[in-house]
Amino acid sequence: MRIKDVQFGIIEIPLKKPFKTALRTATVLSNIIVMIETDTGNKGYGEAPPTGAITGDTKGSVIGAIREHMLEGLKGRNIADIENTMSFLNHSIVRNTSAKAALDMALYDLYAQRYQAPLYQILGGCRSELMTDITISVNEPEEMAKDSLETVQEGYQTLKIKVGKNIELDLKRLDKIRKAVGDDIKLRLDANQGWSVKEAIDAIKKLEDKGFNIEFVEQPVKAGDIEGMKKVTDSVMTPIMADESVFSPEDAWRLLQCRGADMINIKLMKAGGIHNALKICGIAETAGVECMVGCMLESRIAVTAAAHLAAAKKVVTKVDLDSPLLCAEDPISGGINYEKDKILLPERIGLGFGEIKGIEWRSF
Repeated sequence: MRIKDVQFGIIEIPLKKPFKTALRTATVLSNIIVMIETDTGNKGYGEAPPTGAITGDTKGSVIGAIREHMLEGLKGRNIADIENTMSFLNHSIVRNTSAKAALDMALYDLYAQRYQAPLYQILGGCRSELMTDITISVNEPEEMAKDSLETVQEGYQTLKIKVGKNIELDLKRLDKIRKAVGDDIKLRLDANQGWSVKEAIDAIKKLEDKGFNIEFVEQPVKAGDIEGMKKVTDSVMTPIMADESVFSPEDAWRLLQCRGADMINIKLMKAGGIHNALKICGIAETAGVECMVGCMLESRIAVTAAAHLAAAKKVVTKVDLDSPLLCAEDPISGGINYEKDKILLPERIGLGFGEIKGIEWRSF
């Protein structure tokens, strides 16, 4: 099974509601889908969301990186030779992690097809079911409390609350949300780098004093401020999770050497795909640190790849893979299945995709 061709298309899916964080607002998911075809007729799929505010990637940069630096070096490669193929991919160009991730997940899709098994079983096979949280966008306190209550009434048990735009308003948001949903619902906070170190420590301590029982706070300060992350981690009882501070295995190593966070959020678009994400899992497990697998604004394609990683590894204890649930429609058949907040991994080989409606495939 050798690589014969690589093509791409654009997928656009409207969101049910605007997705708002401390970094950006989005109303539509508009991503690049890649397809790798082999000489046996097998097809593997991957995805790259152009998330400039986080990864620095745009549609143009993703297409250009693949076309100019990766395409020719991939053609003719044996799918079974995953190690050398991934080494080439990771050294083909610096950064450009979303482009690498799209090709990486398509290659792993084919790799599992080569050995006639679901990908999560190839990678470790820890479990076949996951439980995801669902995100509540940052808005006025009353609107966020309303959105939270409606989400809980629909059957979801864990909410990921976006904060980080205004510290006092953030405290009001959490107060109204906790009163609306009660004490049994798990609340996770994501500040998306929106607080200063002092603000983060002050806010988290106030939340602790109020007994809001926050499960963890994700990326409270700027991504590059590892010293600040450590100060926050050392100063509060609530667990602190690193997200934008950790892209690569090297980032994870540096952060965990100084115990700059209690947990790590792994995203394929930051890591450059499954290959590097597995390395981050190994580093975290060695350090005794649990991981969460999360996503950007991704369709069922990339989220399915992330779910297979999460299902494979015991060190992954939390999942934030709700992006397809935020979409108003889903043109992709196959992949993972949702039952409210439960994610089920079917026993289809590879990533298990079927038809992708409305996509026009183009050559690079």
